[in-house]
Amino acid sequence: MTFIKDNFLLDTLQAEELYFGYAKDMPIIDYHNHLPPEQIANNYQFKNLTEAWLSGDHYKWRAMRTMGVDENYITGNASDEEKFQKWGETVPYTLRNPLYHWTHLELQRYFGISDLLTGTNAKQVFQKTKEQLQDKSHSAIGLLQQFNVKVVCTTDDPIDTLAHHQKAAKNSVTPKMLPSFRPDKVYAIEDNKTYRTYLERLGEVSGIQITSYQDLIAAIKKRVAYFHKNGGRLSDHGLERLYYFEMNAFDIEVIFKKVVEGQPLEPDEIRYFKFETLFHLCREYHALGWVQQFHLGAFRNTNTRKMTQIGPDTGFDSIGDYPQAVGLAKFLNLLDFTDQLSKTILYNINPSYNEVFATMVGNFNDGTVKGKIQFGSGWWYMDQLDGMERQLNALSNMGLLSCFVGMLTDSRSLLSFPRHEYFRRLLCNILGNDIKKGLIPNDISYVGGLVQDICYKNAKAYFDF
Repeated sequence: MTFIKDNFLLDTLQAEELYFGYAKDMPIIDYHNHLPPEQIANNYQFKNLTEAWLSGDHYKWRAMRTMGVDENYITGNASDEEKFQKWGETVPYTLRNPLYHWTHLELQRYFGISDLLTGTNAKQVFQKTKEQLQDKSHSAIGLLQQFNVKVVCTTDDPIDTLAHHQKAAKNSVTPKMLPSFRPDKVYAIEDNKTYRTYLERLGEVSGIQITSYQDLIAAIKKRVAYFHKNGGRLSDHGLERLYYFEMNAFDIEVIFKKVVEGQPLEPDEIRYFKFETLFHLCREYHALGWVQQFHLGAFRNTNTRKMTQIGPDTGFDSIGDYPQAVGLAKFLNLLDFTDQLSKTILYNINPSYNEVFATMVGNFNDGTVKGKIQFGSGWWYMDQLDGMERQLNALSNMGLLSCFVGMLTDSRSLLSFPRHEYFRRLLCNILGNDIKKGLIPNDISYVGGLVQDICYKNAKAYFDF
């Protein structure tokens, strides 16, 4: 029998009243995720829960490896049922990891299964969910509609044709699916050979032969315009940190020439290239009225052996300890100085920097837009109860929680939307406890209105989709 009752995570009557009266039924704008656009555009019907749940989920993969599960049952050639069996055997040992909560929330909300998943009942759960996944209610769109999702913003490379987004728009798919511009590969010059191949593809899709840095800037501006034409209003960037240099500290054309000729680069040349390219991009975002997002601090691809065997984004990344404050402040200031700083969301993966980020956003709010610069929700390793609470507390103590644009899934799985419920319950619990302690007014309608703003209304106004 499940431990997830109606009052799950809700410690007080005030928290229950806030959640059930104000948060629970609010629509969802999921403004950052890694959902496969083709699944939504084609209203994909999953074959089984392994395909829908385990494929691409490096959170689960890390847990399975920790339990000693052979890679064949994780990313290898074992059957879907065998892989699910191994996941079922792993779940009881994820106690106190957010995977334990997410797993049982998703089973209960999507499939009505309240039993705890174990190796003993994994086969029965696999078969029962397989049957339900054949229903229209459990197609890609059906899964999203079950959670009242209004908008999903996928994460897309500049060279993407956006054909799936065009198909979804033509068919008036609900929820609306919009692209987000993720140009990390545009300035990833660490690997000359891979980068030159990417330049060829970028040149093809932009219709510009890229033989100079100025050609590169022209090409990416064309791609930004293409995304804008197809409904894109957000960009996103995954970086160790934001770099800052005095403009023209290096000759950018010389760096570009070294890249295309395969010459070795100095570390500061690589950093300067990222800095200047991102600076050009950010000014373009501002010109089009976009929101820009920066996910900062991840230490990626730490395991060379596994990177070679399996590739990136497979569960071998961690929290980094890169310095953040100075580069972040100077980069944002450079854009703000000429009033070319877009609405910006900053995501921090290292909780020791929460107060840095929470205070940084206040430096560049200028009264033109409510919550123009946002301290984004707990990200990656921080989207668990402690991580989300620490982010909310830092934001509350040093900024305005009332202006927060709320939660997102940051997920590759269409079954991940109970994470919004998870966040909403936590938010209501924090505020409910504050009411009980007398720290905020015992005015449920007033506090409930703030809850609804954070869950949906702030995002709706901020992104204006």
